Amino acid sequence: MSTLLTPGPATTATFLRPLLQGNGQKHHRTVAKAYGIGAGMARCKQHHSARKTSGPGAESARKSRRNPAGLPAKGLWLFGLHAVNAALRNPARVCHRLLVNSRAEGTIRHVLASAGRPDMVPEITSREQIGRILPEGVVHQGIALHTAPLPALHVKDLLKRTAPGSPNTIAVLDQGTDPRNVGAVLRSAAAFGIDAVIVQDRHAPDVTGVLAKAASGALESVALVRATNLGRALQQLKDAGYWTVGLAGDAALSLTDLDWPDRIVIVLGGEDKGLRRLTRTHCDFLVKIPMYPGMESLNLSSAAAIAFFEAYRMRPAGAGV
Repeated sequence: MSTLLTPGPATTATFLRPLLQGNGQKHHRTVAKAYGIGAGMARCKQHHSARKTSGPGAESARKSRRNPAGLPAKGLWLFGLHAVNAALRNPARVCHRLLVNSRAEGTIRHVLASAGRPDMVPEITSREQIGRILPEGVVHQGIALHTAPLPALHVKDLLKRTAPGSPNTIAVLDQGTDPRNVGAVLRSAAAFGIDAVIVQDRHAPDVTGVLAKAASGALESVALVRATNLGRALQQLKDAGYWTVGLAGDAALSLTDLDWPDRIVIVLGGEDKGLRRLTRTHCDFLVKIPMYPGMESLNLSSAAAIAFFEAYRMRPAGAGV
C-alpha cells in the first residue's frame, strides 16, 4: 500500500524549482499556486521589506535625516568656525538653525552676542549628530548652520554698486568646476580686495558647505555672480570701462610687465583646459605668470592668488583696501 506524502514548504520548493525554470511559466505559476508557494514567497518578501522600511520611528527617522526639523527646502548647511562666524555676522544672511557641540558652545555664544543675533539659539549636540546631516568626511569643527541662500546677483548689479570710473577689480572664472578651488579663489579675492567673482552658470559648482568652508568666510564678503554667457558678461564689463586681462601660459606678455588699468577684470581658465578660445577673444590682454622652466601651469586657486596680489600691488595709492 502506497503512502501519500504531504510535502512541506522545503520539500515543495525543491520539487518545484526545476518546474519553475525555463518555458511554460504560466503552467508553472499555476502549479506553484496550488502548493501555496507563490503566496508564501510573496508574504516572505513583503515581511522582509516591511522590516526594513517600517517600525516605530522609521518614517520620522528618514525625514529627520533628509530635512531635520522641517527646515526650508531651499537652504544649505554651512560648517566650520570661519564660514559660520562670517555668515552670522552678515546681515544679508537669513539663518534657520545652529548646531554646536559643547566644546564650541562658548565661542559661538560670543559670536552671536557680537554679531547681534539674539534670536539665534544654538542647539547643543554631539559631533556625531552634526556629522550625520553633513556630507561624509567633512571637517565641521563641531559647528553647523542652516541658512537660506544669499540673494542672487547679476553683472548689472555689480555695475550699479560701483561708481563710474572708480578703481575696481573683478575676477571671472572660465569653467572652474571644483568647489574647493572656487572657494579658495574667493578667499584670495577677499584677501586682495577683489570686488566680485563671476562664474559661468552651467559649468560652476553649486554653492555648498564645502565651497563655503574652502572660502573661509569670504562667501559673505565677495560677491559670487553666476552668468549664463561669459562672453556677454565680459562685454558688459568692457562697455562699463573695464579692461579684461586673461591668464594664459602661452602669452607673450608677463603678469609683471603689465601696466595695470584702474578698472580691470582678471579672467582665469578652468582647472584642465585653461581659457577657452572664445573667452580669449574677449580679453584685451593675455598675460602669463613667470615661473621656472619645467613647470607648465599652476592650480587655478594658486594662479588666482598670484594675479590678485599683483593687481593689489599695482593699485593706485588710496584705492580699495
